[in-house]
Amino acid sequence: MIEFSVQLANKPGQLATLARELGEAQVNVRSLAAITNGPDGLVKLVVDRDAEARGVLERAGLSFEEHRVITATLKDKPGALAEFAEALANVGVNIEGIYLLNSEDDGLRFALAVDDVEAAQPVTG
Repeated sequence: MIEFSVQLANKPGQLATLARELGEAQVNVRSLAAITNGPDGLVKLVVDRDAEARGVLERAGLSFEEHRVITATLKDKPGALAEFAEALANVGVNIEGIYLLNSEDDGLRFALAVDDVEAAQPVTG
């Protein structure tokens, strides 16, 4: 699974334009997170069709980075995130990004960008 980190201007319509172009390319956004800092915005996307999304971003001339992400399902209870983050830290893994993908019967499914995917695998399952 790939996370695209896309730089956008912090102006009305920027996200709408990106979403429209992805939709026209039949790319479905599975999860996203966005933040702004003054005139700049950063949108992190997980999509269902990586190659097509990459093409959309390149054709639009947008600045972006790609990061491999892994998933983990955590129990929906107080302290679950702390336990999980501590387990990753204990094996020397840094969480560079984390956000919710969806809610499932057995908990909350998260996407994580980490600095060492292989070391994180035993913790994430």
